Amino acid sequence: MTGYPDHHGGGEATGHGPVARFAWPVVIACLMLAASGAANAACAVARHGAVMVRHGTRGAARRPPVMSRVPPHRSQHGLASWYGTGRQLGHATASGETFDPDALTAAHTQLPLGTRLLVHSRRTGRSVVVRVNDRGPFRGHRILDLSPEAARQLGILGTGTAPVDIEPADVAADEEVASAPR
Repeated sequence: MTGYPDHHGGGEATGHGPVARFAWPVVIACLMLAASGAANAACAVARHGAVMVRHGTRGAARRPPVMSRVPPHRSQHGLASWYGTGRQLGHATASGETFDPDALTAAHTQLPLGTRLLVHSRRTGRSVVVRVNDRGPFRGHRILDLSPEAARQLGILGTGTAPVDIEPADVAADEEVASAPR
């Protein structure tokens, strides 16, 4: 720079300055990525959720694999909880329907949406048939999240969690069943 107002130092006005010097390699790298398909692969990984970050956690958690069908004799034993206080009211579930606390529904991490499950509480002896319409639970070692109505019918609404046995139910699609203790 010479100090004269009409002189430009470094060639910025002519397109040969520091900004232009780094722009061409970036453009060339982008074109090479687009031609090789690596950009599409990276976008596909992000789009299909190879890693899912949950709200309220600091790290990333792997999304569990979803089953395409339920084997007829598959049963599971573990801890169930219920959900649906105020945050879920009016929000969409994983199946796309609006969360209804009065419906006999549940959330499971792997079972196909729409699967009907017979849930038996080992503590109260009551059973209820629920339909999986959401994903979860993502807390602790729980295997199932129940709607408030399903938890009430099982008798676990006051305790929050309870040990349960679950298995696929053979029930007609329009029928929701609750039973007394066995």
